[in-house]
Order: sequence, then structure tokens, then C-alpha cells
Amino acid sequence: MAQFWRHVNIVLTKADLIIEVLDARMIEESRNKEIEYKIIERGKKILYVITKCDLVNLAQIKQAQKTLKPSVFISSTEKLGTTILKKKIMEISHGEKITVGVVGYPNVGKSSLINALSGRSSARTSSESGFTKGMQNVRVNNKILLIDTPGVFTTEDETEYKYVKLGSIDYAKVKDPETAALQLIQEKTDEIKKIYKVTGDDEEEILNQLAILFNKIGKGNKPDLDATSRLLLREWQTGKMKKAYGNKEK
Repeated sequence: MAQFWRHVNIVLTKADLIIEVLDARMIEESRNKEIEYKIIERGKKILYVITKCDLVNLAQIKQAQKTLKPSVFISSTEKLGTTILKKKIMEISHGEKITVGVVGYPNVGKSSLINALSGRSSARTSSESGFTKGMQNVRVNNKILLIDTPGVFTTEDETEYKYVKLGSIDYAKVKDPETAALQLIQEKTDEIKKIYKVTGDDEEEILNQLAILFNKIGKGNKPDLDATSRLLLREWQTGKMKKAYGNKEK
């Protein structure tokens, strides 16, 4: 933890602009207020980049744009918004050369963002949290230099579930996957029912139906809820559970 914060402090010192990468599905939860405070304390500029915008609907994006300024929505996998992001960076720098630090929680999409901006696989990516181990510089063009950082957890006391939902704790390493899955079902009941074609309003009932759907049946022909929970969490973390309502306004 101390080493990660040391990296972040170096980036905050070197960079002219800090990009905080947020998850479009849970924008407020993926904001790291400690880092934001440090950015403000140093008098640096911040740009909120909300990634994975292909996993939410347009109404959610428009609502967030009203509160987070300046902000840009992108989808690194769909290559959406990267040109707008480059223009926004140059607008902030008034066309001058600029060093941009990229910060955010583990596995929130920093490396994918950097690769999308640079047009090559400069920052290695993985679906496993904590993949980036140290800082690295990536040149986007002759005016924009990015500095990537390892993902940093907040030092505040927060629940495991938040980090599981963010993907900061890998689904395979969750200590209590069933509880995390039930919490996810509780929060995303309508989406999960629509995506997986399950019924009912009880979280445990839905989880049991998912076990049958996923073919996760254990001894005695009973649902394997541990395996079912980890699979559900994996589909959430990897974005496979996506677009319950599409990106169109309803």
C-alpha cells in the first residue's frame, strides 16, 4: 500500500493534468476521494474519464455529465470517445505539450484507456486486478505523455463488496462470494432478471435459478452456490453481464 501511494505521489508531482478513471456502472463508488483531495491540494487539474460507457444507457451518461466536470465518457473496448478525450486534453493544455497522470482503483480500466489513446498495446492489460505493478510512461503523440500508475485502494475502511463490484478484488479471490453475489443481485435485480431470464424477487431464489442456468450443480443434486456466485461475479467484472437496457433512452 505504501509503495503504491509513493508511486501516486510521484505522478501527482510530475503531471500537469490528472485523469481519474471511473467505471460508468458505478461512478460515485469508483471515485477515490483521497486521490482527488491530493490533486486539489497540489493545485493540479483533474479530468474525469468514465470508461465502460457501452455497459450503461444514455440517460445515466447524461446525468453524470451534469455533476462531473470536466468529464469524458469512453469505451476502450469499442474505441468510443478516445478522439474526444484527446481533444479535451489539448483543450485543457491550450495546445501545449502536457504530461497526464492516470489514476484509479485496480482493474477499473486504466491500462485499456491508455492502449486506446496510444493506439497500441503499450500498457499491458489483464482481467485480474493488480496486474500493473509499477509506473510506466506512454507517449500518445508529440504533445501528450501519459504516466500510468498501479491501482490504489483507499485507506478508508470499506467493505469487500465494493472492491469486488469494482473488480479491484478478483472474483476468484473473494473470501465470501455468495454474500457478494447476493448483494449484487439485490442491487441489480431488474438487470439480472432481464439478462438471464430468471424470475422472482428473492435474492437467494434468483441465485439458485442461476445455478441451474449455469449448470453449477453439486453433490446431492444441490446448487453449487459458491461456483455460481463466482461465475456471476466474473460476468459482472468482465462486462459479460451487459446492456440490460441498451444505450438507448427509454
